[in-house]
Amino acid sequence: MIKVLFVCLGNICRSPMAEGIFRDVIEKAGLEREVMVDSAGTHGYHIGEPPDPRAQSTTARHGISIVDLRGRQVEAEDLKSFDYVLAMDDENLANLRRLPGSARVRLFLEFACATSTREVPDPYYGGPGGFDRVYDLLEDAAQGLLAEIRQRLRDAKPT
Repeated sequence: MIKVLFVCLGNICRSPMAEGIFRDVIEKAGLEREVMVDSAGTHGYHIGEPPDPRAQSTTARHGISIVDLRGRQVEAEDLKSFDYVLAMDDENLANLRRLPGSARVRLFLEFACATSTREVPDPYYGGPGGFDRVYDLLEDAAQGLLAEIRQRLRDAKPT
């Protein structure tokens, strides 16, 4: 099983949106038995809390529910157990790299095809339009990550 962890600051906006979007992409591709998805934050500000209502509303407009997700803080063990640890921005990438075993940590937008933007902006202090922009970036990167995982699964199949 391939395990993917999305990471932002508080785990109530970007990373739970990425988790929901990627779960949807994986299910539509029929890979839910081969790929496990989770999200976390580098800080413990919102442990146990649901995603921001604006994040929930944005994903719901696209038919994706994230209401059952709860904030958690990333742990050093996550860096060992997940195949992909994908940060939303450079600040969180740096926070993750301070933890032991951070060799697999990358920016999620490295997988995006339709944008040259490196970082997913934090929409927390903005209006609903910021969440729409984040959704578009995450959806683009999710398709790129799906393509890589499909190739990885093909390469792993015995001939």
